[in-house]
Amino acid sequence: MITQKLNDQITRIGPNTPAGAVHRHYWQPAALSDEVTNDEPLVPVNLLGERLVLMRGASGDLVLTARVASPDEAPTHHPAPEDIRVVDGAPIYPVVEKNGIMFAYLGGGEPPAFPNFDCFRAPESHVFAFKGLWECNWLQALEIGIDPGHASFLHRFLQDEDPSDSYGKQFRDMAADTNMPITQVLREYPRPDINVDETPFGLKITSLRHMTNGLTHVRVTNQIFPSAICIPMSREMIITQWHVPIDDENCYWFTMFTSFQNPVDKEIMRAQRLKEHSLPDYAPLKNRSNNYNYDPEEQKTKTYTGMGLDINVHDQWAVESMGAIQDRTREHLGRGDAAIVRYRLMLRKAIKAVETGKLERLPMQDRQETPQIIGPLSNDAIADSEDWLAASQRSDMQRRTACPWDATV
Repeated sequence: MITQKLNDQITRIGPNTPAGAVHRHYWQPAALSDEVTNDEPLVPVNLLGERLVLMRGASGDLVLTARVASPDEAPTHHPAPEDIRVVDGAPIYPVVEKNGIMFAYLGGGEPPAFPNFDCFRAPESHVFAFKGLWECNWLQALEIGIDPGHASFLHRFLQDEDPSDSYGKQFRDMAADTNMPITQVLREYPRPDINVDETPFGLKITSLRHMTNGLTHVRVTNQIFPSAICIPMSREMIITQWHVPIDDENCYWFTMFTSFQNPVDKEIMRAQRLKEHSLPDYAPLKNRSNNYNYDPEEQKTKTYTGMGLDINVHDQWAVESMGAIQDRTREHLGRGDAAIVRYRLMLRKAIKAVETGKLERLPMQDRQETPQIIGPLSNDAIADSEDWLAASQRSDMQRRTACPWDATV
């Protein structure tokens, strides 16, 4: 457990807060490219506790600046373009478009370079971007993503689906080189050993599910500082997902789905997700108001939660049910929370670095023309228990070698 003072320090993200100051030293997703059209030349953006507007400047470049808004404006409020008023003399924040997402930098000075992550260097044809609203603080949204053990329970499927209908869905693929669905692996081996290693971009999290016959299921996921994760979706795709603070009590997840082999079928993936979200606010249709469509009969035979087969809804329920800001003064972390513990230490070190002006100690503050950070490795593999590390790396290299775009590491 931690004190209330520390909980406030690591969760609140307004302009004059410790965690907010850290976030302002990084590029943050501000909007989807789909939101910025000729019909919508001014797009309201609520980010890091600020009420902003995304628009094209006189030179045609995208810029982000402050707009007039009431202090109690709802985080998903979308005023009509004719009602948007720009604040005179407000800072102009730079914006860069990367594979379907508009990233903004709200800090001072020169922004850092984008790392050479797979989601950024893959061609546009191999990346699909989407977002969704969660009504909770950004940190609990992130922490569920770096908890490898939760998938065996929260996402437990009591029946395994036909993998031929797995496209665009997580935990539907077959485990590597087997006829066993990932859902079965997670269900039958629910207590992984968890290794956590610090990296230049954040944390590498390896969960080991020791199976029968001397085999081990190896799942490598990553925490990308300050608020993103990179995880395997299937043997072909990875997910890079940012948990972007709107304000202290709401966040958007922005996701890039990156394919190593074939171009992404964006129409299928967009249609799958639009069935679950309303526009223009990208709010989930299953939410607190309808109890996330909880069905006790389904819970008896199909899923652990009784909330359908979309695992995003399971995560949403879990993080929103903790309250707008999770009360960490009552928690008791254990061995399975190793990545969460390491991340919070990293965040506190980053807060201290910003407060003391030692910005060189922040992760991923590379300002060289050629980004030095590549990858990262995010995949599932099944290997001999004595050879799990090398086997995981070989699996990643095989996928990259066959990739039609430059995925070399």
